[in-house]
Parts: sequence; structure tokens; C-alpha cells
Amino acid sequence: MKNILPKFLFMVLFGVIFLGCGSVTRVSSSQTTDLSGRWNDTDSRLVAEEMTKSVIEETWREDFINTHQNNKPVVIVGVILNKSHEHIEAETFIKDIEREVIKTKTVRIVANSVFREKLRNEKMNQGGFVNPTTQKQFGRELGADFMMYGSINAIVDTHKKNKVVFYQINLELADLATNEVVWIGDKKIKKILKRR
Repeated sequence: MKNILPKFLFMVLFGVIFLGCGSVTRVSSSQTTDLSGRWNDTDSRLVAEEMTKSVIEETWREDFINTHQNNKPVVIVGVILNKSHEHIEAETFIKDIEREVIKTKTVRIVANSVFREKLRNEKMNQGGFVNPTTQKQFGRELGADFMMYGSINAIVDTHKKNKVVFYQINLELADLATNEVVWIGDKKIKKILKRR
């Protein structure tokens, strides 16, 4: 009886492991995938692309360049709040926006406050340890001219086994000198999930 129990446990464990193994298929990170109907990487990427195009095409940028000796405006992407019912990693969405804005080569991006503090600490730590000719000096940071901020919102409607999830992403761009809002953009996504 004592010899049967370990064999039985081994067989159960092997069966659980064997049955629990699924297949994994690697796909391109740019491929559209939507398994659950929740906010995902595709939504983040597509919204960032579309909203970046919208903000760059507005007149605020040309107005700034014309009044600031052809200098590109400097933008910081601030807080984007997740007001939805889901766990959405806003940092991923912020990085998608920053990447898309940088790709346009029409606006300059500066690091947010958390990363600026880390950069300042690195400059401070260079003192006495780094060759003085390569040591980075304080007081040379770019000041942001504009801040982008906003929110991700969601509304869920369910009936029996069907569900509709509506996302609305609202972003604004404000002039840091005057607090004037120079651009407002939104993107809406609606997903219908039909269960059998």
C-alpha cells in the first residue's frame, strides 16, 4: 500500500502537468490580437498612433514655432489616469505616446518627474568618480513648454452572455506658461463580446 501511494501521486502530478500544457505561438508584436475583449497592447499602440497624429497636425505647434524662433516645442507626457474598471498599465500607453511623438521629429520630449529625479541623481553621483571632461553638468535640462495629460475611461453594458465594452481615451495638451489648453483629443473604441 505504501508503494502505491507515491506512484499514484506521481501519475496525478504527471497528468496535471501534461494536461495543463498548452501550445504557444509567437506572433509579431504589431499583429492585432484581442482574446478577452479587454484593453490590450493593440489598443494602446493604435490609440497612441492616432492621437499623436491628431496633436501634431493641430495649429498649436506651428504657432509655437513661429513665435519662438523656429524652435521645436518641448512636451512632457504627464499623468494619464486609468478610470476604467480594468487594470490598465498607463505607463505602457504613455511610452507608446512618447515613442510616436518622437518619431514625428517635430516635437521634443522630456522625461517625466520620476525619471528626471533619477537622471539628476546620476549627475550628482558622477561628481568625483567621472572624468571631469565627460561629467554632465547641472542646469542644462530642457524645460517643457507643454504638458499632455488625460484619462482612460470605460463603460460596460451586459445582457445575458453578451457584453459591450466602450473605451474613451481623453487627452489634453496645455501650455505650461499660460495654462491654456491648446489641444483636446479623444479616441473611442467599442468591443462586442458574444459568448456561446
